[in-house]
Amino acid sequence: MSSIFLLFLFLIMSSCSNNNDSTAKDLYPNVTSKFAGKIDLNNPSNYANQIKPAYITKDNTTGNPITDKAATLGRVLFYDTNLSSNNTISCSSCHIQANAFGDTEIASDGVNGKTTRHSMRLANSRFSIENKFFWDERAATLEFQTTQPIQNHIEMGFSGTSGDQNILALITKLQNTSYYKELFKYAFGSEGITENKIQLALAQFVRSIQSFDSKYDAGRALVTNENQSFANFTAQENQGKNLFLTPPVFDATGNRTAGGVGCAACHAAPEFDIDPNTKNNGIIGVLNGPGIDITNTRAPSLRNLVKKDGTTNGPMMHTGNLTTLQTVIGHYGKINLAPGNTNLDARLTPNGFGQQLNLTAPEVNALIAFINTLSGTNVYVDLKWSSPF
Repeated sequence: MSSIFLLFLFLIMSSCSNNNDSTAKDLYPNVTSKFAGKIDLNNPSNYANQIKPAYITKDNTTGNPITDKAATLGRVLFYDTNLSSNNTISCSSCHIQANAFGDTEIASDGVNGKTTRHSMRLANSRFSIENKFFWDERAATLEFQTTQPIQNHIEMGFSGTSGDQNILALITKLQNTSYYKELFKYAFGSEGITENKIQLALAQFVRSIQSFDSKYDAGRALVTNENQSFANFTAQENQGKNLFLTPPVFDATGNRTAGGVGCAACHAAPEFDIDPNTKNNGIIGVLNGPGIDITNTRAPSLRNLVKKDGTTNGPMMHTGNLTTLQTVIGHYGKINLAPGNTNLDARLTPNGFGQQLNLTAPEVNALIAFINTLSGTNVYVDLKWSSPF
């Protein structure tokens, strides 16, 4: 009798398992067909419960917690060229996984020409100290940011101006795409598609992109604070860390006479994100145009600024005019007070003068060595952040 009962139980469990395996295929046939081998709706990738270090305390997820299902939808939206008016551009066209979700081009291609600012890297957006987005911080939240490129005439072409259709046309387009009806039902419980749901899903996917497997993180885990020497660092890397973290001492005319170089005043460890209270950094050019632009006060995290081999993940600054770490450090080493720049950050003008850091070659090399320690590897290869198409 016991053997018969066990056999009966086994058959029931097998039946339940088979039913579970077929659930997604039955409920979401277009998704399972379209993304076979890339997305498993029965076992979605882990977006919601990724491990992060205890010393990372910032989190701007408020009001839109990450779920595996909605982030899965966000991944598809992020990589889908259907989100552009001519089906050629996706979010991933400008935010490329191989470049820590940034772009190696100075200006990215849109459906109607080149973008007007260099595309910002996205990794660790969830842990940004600054909650606003875009170089000029015009987006109060990541959710709002996600659909602004879609509604930009140059970028993705659903602006409702200059002969473009508006975002309602995109929503109709997605509603007529079979796998989106199923994905929105999977993520939100109904097939209805709205701009808000698009924003929620895209923001969840972007916030899921995190990077904490760097040499810095390995060293930080072994100490109680970042000011201690890291046992896994070389002497040069520890020197660079100290220079980065330690404020400089200036004389009456803005010349550094002692101390470090104070990068952490604006890019504080361990997030290395931009301080919300910063003004511009002295780069005030306009990409592909005349005049000046003094409104750019945002910056991406310094994490994964460079790849493990030391090459950069694209040019730097909103103009993309600085292409090496040496030139970036050189810019901060000698700040010029440009005419018309009424929004220059006061931290760069000690005693009213443009700072002169008077860096030595060994100091520059040490800073570069330290910045290299902020780069991980998983962000470039993790399949859950890759294209499902």
